[in-house]
Amino acid sequence: MAKIERRFMAHYLDTAQPGSPAQYERLGKDLEEYSPELSATVEKTKNILGETRVLLTGYEKNGKVEPYYAEKGDPLFARLQDILDSGKVLDDCATTVVEVHLWEEKEPSKGFPATKERAILEVTSYGGSAAGYQIPFAVHYEGAPVKGWFDPDSGKFTEK
Repeated sequence: MAKIERRFMAHYLDTAQPGSPAQYERLGKDLEEYSPELSATVEKTKNILGETRVLLTGYEKNGKVEPYYAEKGDPLFARLQDILDSGKVLDDCATTVVEVHLWEEKEPSKGFPATKERAILEVTSYGGSAAGYQIPFAVHYEGAPVKGWFDPDSGKFTEK
């Protein structure tokens, strides 16, 4: 079997304000790495027979986007700058993330297999070096991903 190139695992972030129609932008332009981290909730118990029982009850997932260089006219920059300028919190920082399997076969009129999940954007700092204005941020996934298809050309997610 051939290894899958990293570019075929795509992450699209909805840059629209909450309540507006979704406007997905692919993460990765200035990123050398984006790896959502999984933090499992694991319970281990040992009985009197010396046996260990392991119970995995869930995951918390988050990813860091760093660096993120701001570009005039970029909808993601506008969304992040608005969070900063307005001191937004709670649902005003909500968005959705679609993770797309571009290595799989594209379904005509549907797109590629994908999962969509609600997430919260956390701006972690802003400023940066002389290389350019940076707004690194974290994406905190809320769980309960929905399976479906995503068409990168139209930016539409269709639930299974």
